[in-house]
Amino acid sequence: MKSARLSPNAWIILVAASLLLMFAFGFRASFGLFVQPMSEANDWGRDVIGLALAIQNLAWGVIAVLAGGLADRFGNTKVIVAGALLYALGLWLTAGVDSVWTLQMGAGFLVGAGIAGTGFGIVLPLMAKAVSEEDRQWVLGVGTAAGSMGQFLIVPLAQQFIDLFGWTGALNVMSLMALGMIILVMPLARLVKPQVTAPATPGAGTEASLASTIGLARGHLSYWLLTVGFFVCGFHLAFITVHFPGYLTDNGFDPDVAAWSIALIGLCNVVGAMVSGYISGRVSMKRVLMFIYIARGVVTVALLVLPLSLASVLTFSCLTGFLWLATVPPTTGLVATMFGTRYMATLYGVVFLGHQMGSFTGVWLGGWIYEHTGHYDAVWWTSVVLSLVAVGLHWPIREYRVANLAPAAA
Repeated sequence: MKSARLSPNAWIILVAASLLLMFAFGFRASFGLFVQPMSEANDWGRDVIGLALAIQNLAWGVIAVLAGGLADRFGNTKVIVAGALLYALGLWLTAGVDSVWTLQMGAGFLVGAGIAGTGFGIVLPLMAKAVSEEDRQWVLGVGTAAGSMGQFLIVPLAQQFIDLFGWTGALNVMSLMALGMIILVMPLARLVKPQVTAPATPGAGTEASLASTIGLARGHLSYWLLTVGFFVCGFHLAFITVHFPGYLTDNGFDPDVAAWSIALIGLCNVVGAMVSGYISGRVSMKRVLMFIYIARGVVTVALLVLPLSLASVLTFSCLTGFLWLATVPPTTGLVATMFGTRYMATLYGVVFLGHQMGSFTGVWLGGWIYEHTGHYDAVWWTSVVLSLVAVGLHWPIREYRVANLAPAAA
């Protein structure tokens, strides 16, 4: 059994890091619940709020690259503390929103920066470094599942906050909870030891130089195919997270059903992420990704062509949940396979930027098309086409260690 090999320190890191991901992704997944009340309170169209949340996703992706470099240079825990502070500030600023600029700065830039500092790009590499290579894919699956469990637990809780305190009060409560994430960093700061890279020896390739590693990545076709393919994942996830609650309420469903549909996606993804992490350590990771993308297309087509009912919504949520963040373990695993874990935060940050460019497109396009057509049909069908594109992009990826890179000695 995998867990039997983990040291006590590794277990503490695993638990603390998983809780961090639960909060980080639970708060982020809740924003779709605020679209309709914020729109009604400020007389904004969904395109206005959609643009702010699109900025959030783009800021998340861009800053994730910077955060990854800072984590590799100064340590993951310092970046997590900064991310929690920015996250709390962004939520607090959004609670008092009175202008489009404030919305874009709070819910957009600051929250995006906060997620970049507390999300997968920073926490998963930390978890990967805490265990052996044999346990790596399993641990990545656990961390990914933790983010989804946060979505399951916090999204319905956020809806209850809205019912009790209104959308402004709910955001203030979530801001305080985000600030409390700093407590979880304390055991990580004490237990996580920075990796020390051995000096390069003549004629031997090492991971000693970040610049040389990035140079190799820049010319590696499989790395860029993985990056472009992750665009599709971001498009799918962000569009559904932000616009699926509105899609359901437009079709006559209660807001609580919308909240629980997003939560159900998170719950089912706990299983999906764990299974994906387990399978990715045993079979071709690119084939796991190809299966996930084609399955997403099939599930979306079923939602569109079958009669919309509570049963179909719950079925879609469950199936989508199994495929939700199941892309993360094989994607991070491919990065680690190609380049090792020494500069994984930076290299995964670049791949994740592709994901967030897709997120920006999905959120913004969803709001823009809704305001111009009154429905989301065109975006749903676009996501189906992109699923097929992703399959084609992953087909040529080669899963091997990049030449001239050797594991660094501690």
